[in-house]
Amino acid sequence: MSANTNTLTDSYDVVVIGAGLGGMTAANRLATSGHNVLLLEKHNMLGGYATYFRRGPHIFDVALHAFPVGMAKTFRKYWSADIASRVVQLKRIRFENPQFSLRSTFEAEDFLRILAERFGVPRETGEAFFRQCRSLNFYDDRHLLVRDLFDKFFPDNRPVRRLLLETVAYATGVHLDDPALCYGIVFSNFMQKGTYSLLGGTDRLLVDLRRELEKNGVTIALRTAAEKILFRDGRAAGVRANGRDIAARAVVSNANLKETAFRLAGEEHIPAGLAQDIRDVSLSLSVAQVYIGFKAGTELPDLGDILFTSSEPDFDDRASTAFPPPSRSYSIYYPRHLRPDHDRAEIVASARSRQAEHRKQPSVLGAAT
Repeated sequence: MSANTNTLTDSYDVVVIGAGLGGMTAANRLATSGHNVLLLEKHNMLGGYATYFRRGPHIFDVALHAFPVGMAKTFRKYWSADIASRVVQLKRIRFENPQFSLRSTFEAEDFLRILAERFGVPRETGEAFFRQCRSLNFYDDRHLLVRDLFDKFFPDNRPVRRLLLETVAYATGVHLDDPALCYGIVFSNFMQKGTYSLLGGTDRLLVDLRRELEKNGVTIALRTAAEKILFRDGRAAGVRANGRDIAARAVVSNANLKETAFRLAGEEHIPAGLAQDIRDVSLSLSVAQVYIGFKAGTELPDLGDILFTSSEPDFDDRASTAFPPPSRSYSIYYPRHLRPDHDRAEIVASARSRQAEHRKQPSVLGAAT
């Protein structure tokens, strides 16, 4: 059910802070396990970064343009089979840069074909590369770097490095001198069985997630900011939200790591060693997006489902997050495509940079149609 601060009860089994996908999933899972759950969200709608907005007749997805096939399993396990059934594959992924122009289904088999036909890489080499990426896990030796991984399988083959690394570097900010672990996990998740999106768009998804939360008894409080996690005898004992103290047996935070540790919990409740580890964590990249809507009746040419572009003559992992951005991705929404009843064409252009390095730069991007 929906609520505001005045209508909330004095205590809950669990309070979940932040109604992004992680917070909503945690709340739903706890509720279906029999707990009395309060979900707090300071914004006026659910979703966090997984959101959308409308401008006149247009609907723009801010995120969830593409994700790995595992999302379908997550929806099925934690939400419903109906939501999972609307996860559909995007099979036309396009690359345009000074070194090559090609399309792929973003599946392992198609990458193996491209590596052999376009770049002369033996199939067994590509298969060995995929196997090693899939085998990487958090218990491995962190000394293996991304650079080592590519030098092992594709020494001095810079176009192949660009094909297999540029999109991951763009999406995550991973560098050649970072541990290979993160690259391997992201690469194998996305490029093993393709990339996917949602039939019906984020707007329909959020309606369905809210319906599931309310059906399972989660109390949803929008426009309700968590100000402090309350402690008793060294354990979380509730939250202060919009100036009101609410007791809880447990608190789950879907706010970012540093905000949770240092603002909501307070450093005095964090062990010294852990506090320093949290400070060392690099948060996500800055993202700038340009939203382009087309007038009624416009039929876009076949641009692919997702278009990755770069003006760099050769791949530079650090340049992918430079300012102004040389690399961009375009998510193409054709009329009656992912939203079957929607007759408008839209494009979302995304570019990334490292906020700490460019915080004084004007956040302006131009786009032409």
